[in-house]
Amino acid sequence: MSATIPPELSAPPCGAIPAARTPWLQRRAARWSLALAVPALLFALWWLTTDVWHLFLANQLPPPRHVWAALQELSADGDFTRHLLASLRRVGLGFTLGGSAAIAVGLIVGLSRTAERLLDPTLQALRNVPSLAWVPFLLLWLGIDETPKITLIAIGSFFPVYLNLVSGIRQVDRKLVEVGHIFGLGRLALVRRIFLPAATPFALAGLRIGVGQAWLFLVAAELIASTRGLGFMLIDGQNNLRPDIMLVGILTLALLGKTTDGLLRLAERRLLVWADTFEAKA
Repeated sequence: MSATIPPELSAPPCGAIPAARTPWLQRRAARWSLALAVPALLFALWWLTTDVWHLFLANQLPPPRHVWAALQELSADGDFTRHLLASLRRVGLGFTLGGSAAIAVGLIVGLSRTAERLLDPTLQALRNVPSLAWVPFLLLWLGIDETPKITLIAIGSFFPVYLNLVSGIRQVDRKLVEVGHIFGLGRLALVRRIFLPAATPFALAGLRIGVGQAWLFLVAAELIASTRGLGFMLIDGQNNLRPDIMLVGILTLALLGKTTDGLLRLAERRLLVWADTFEAKA
């Protein structure tokens, strides 16, 4: 006698999407639609004002087709790839060094009033020095190779991470620390089990701001005797009266900044999965 399989237990047809996943896919599609709405609108305005209404000359604001042609021109001989890889390397190294130093110094200053009185006033003063003001001194001290460029990016990355981490440590609930003392936790255990988890959201926010600062400082860094990089490509486009190349650099920097921020945001969600936080509704 053959067994009859209930319809609800039978396998779905090949290629079918389970019903439980359909709402999730719809939410993702709606989210992406909203995220792309403003860029699509801006692109449409750009195309209309340059190619249709001719409100701007090509040497003022190149139309999208000119920018695409410039990207193809740069990609054909490998220049775009060389510029992109050089900038990615500099930002990666500078952000890693600056963020690591900020976490170390931020922990020391956040956990010690003596260290705060000793270090924080000087760091707050240095934080307000414009990025371009560092360029001539870095050239004098470190030469014209990669070291001054990476150092300048590290400086730009350092301060957002440092400020957010110190702020996060100082906002730890005093009652949690007292409970830790009651349970006999030593200083290192308090840092590991109370201060670090509580300050992690602040530190991650600082890292997101820091990576944005790294891309901002990249252009200033590539003023230092560069022959490669997206910042150099911007300056080269300006010197050669090629606004289409300048727009290629600007759009690439915007996409890279959004991509790195998105990766950090994804890491933030994974690391803070334990946090019971408010989530805004539509």
